[in-house]
Amino acid sequence: MMLDMVSEKSKRAKAAVPAAQDHDAPEANTADQGGVLALGGVEAFYGSFRAVNNVSLEVQPRAVTALIGPSGCGKSTLLRTINRMHETIPGATVKGSITLDGIDLYDADVDAVRVRRVIGMVFQKPNPFPTMSIYENVAAGLRLLGRTPKSEMDGVVESSLRRAALWDEVKEKLKQPGTSLSGGQQQRLCIARAIAVQPRVLLMDEPCSALDPVATLKIEELIRELAADYTIVIVTHNMQQASRVSDSTAFFSMDENRAGYLVEAGPTPMIFTSPKESLTESYVAGRFG
Repeated sequence: MMLDMVSEKSKRAKAAVPAAQDHDAPEANTADQGGVLALGGVEAFYGSFRAVNNVSLEVQPRAVTALIGPSGCGKSTLLRTINRMHETIPGATVKGSITLDGIDLYDADVDAVRVRRVIGMVFQKPNPFPTMSIYENVAAGLRLLGRTPKSEMDGVVESSLRRAALWDEVKEKLKQPGTSLSGGQQQRLCIARAIAVQPRVLLMDEPCSALDPVATLKIEELIRELAADYTIVIVTHNMQQASRVSDSTAFFSMDENRAGYLVEAGPTPMIFTSPKESLTESYVAGRFG
């Protein structure tokens, strides 16, 4: 029975998290394939230092979940555990379970490369590939996967740029460097690059912190539009932004050992107007942080 369970689990893992090198793997399209994230007792370490302590959280599919809390409480670290980027840091380890549509992303049968394929990430500072054109930035992941015929590449690039609300601004200069764009345009280019490979989940680590108010508004509008098709988790220090863009909010703080922990989570209106914990109320009211 155990062997059968392991065998079935392996099959499900391969279906849920397609291999980058597997040309026959199914598309990871959130429109018909869940995107349900669940964290159970997650702990993240840098060597012996525990940065995140015992976090359990269910993330609503095809919606925006905001992670808020004071600097140093482990929000970004937790975000990086979700797509297994944390483990790329020497000495960094993770305990607990993180599942996507019921599949344990840290199971031995699941390749970290596959995880990062279906869980895209947008960073705090826009990071278009500096030697690539606007077009090639979007196409980079598609070429790496090798699953998009050359005849279809133009269409996928255009579709991704349209979904990132950038096509009309760049359609006449696709051969120009991605770094020639403004900061807000570069961030939307990075979002287009992330969604081009059809992930199920998008992680965003303070995606607007380096942008001006106008660019920030465009990114926020884009986040709300993308939430119709993607499970989105966003780290933000901007309380107004969290209240504007998110459906659910999780508030984190630090314990006496400076380990981040989840204080409470719930619908965003509840967290900002009637939280259960006094610590949450103090934070959203601006009394610390």
